[in-house]
Amino acid sequence: MSAKAAPPILVLATEACAYPGANSVGQAHLSYPDDIHILRVLSPAMFPERFYLDCFDQGVGGIIIMSCGVECPYEGAYEVLAKRVDRVYQLMKERGLSTARLRLTAICTVCNRAFIKEVNQMHQVVAELGRPGQERDAA
Repeated sequence: MSAKAAPPILVLATEACAYPGANSVGQAHLSYPDDIHILRVLSPAMFPERFYLDCFDQGVGGIIIMSCGVECPYEGAYEVLAKRVDRVYQLMKERGLSTARLRLTAICTVCNRAFIKEVNQMHQVVAELGRPGQERDAA
């Protein structure tokens, strides 16, 4: 990548599980790349497909949806979310965007090592792909 700042990576962290997991990273004095921006959400199932595409259009390099997984306190929300992410993958393919830019994962309240692993992996993916749309321009 060029000397320009890396594209931001958005983490949607559920209030019940993933956000406390992210907080445990700070409590353990661990670090992660500074291009990571954490948004605390009740349930990522509330975000429509358009939200993700708009983020990429605005220059977000990658999105990690950190949920509670099947242990979500909102009945059926994880299943809705998983189906939505599948639809977003299809829309990304239609636009020529790499689906590696979007990841759905489950992070528990004390999973600080898993949190670090996920953000570092996405940081690497975004570093390789560059800004959204660059993979379209290269084709």
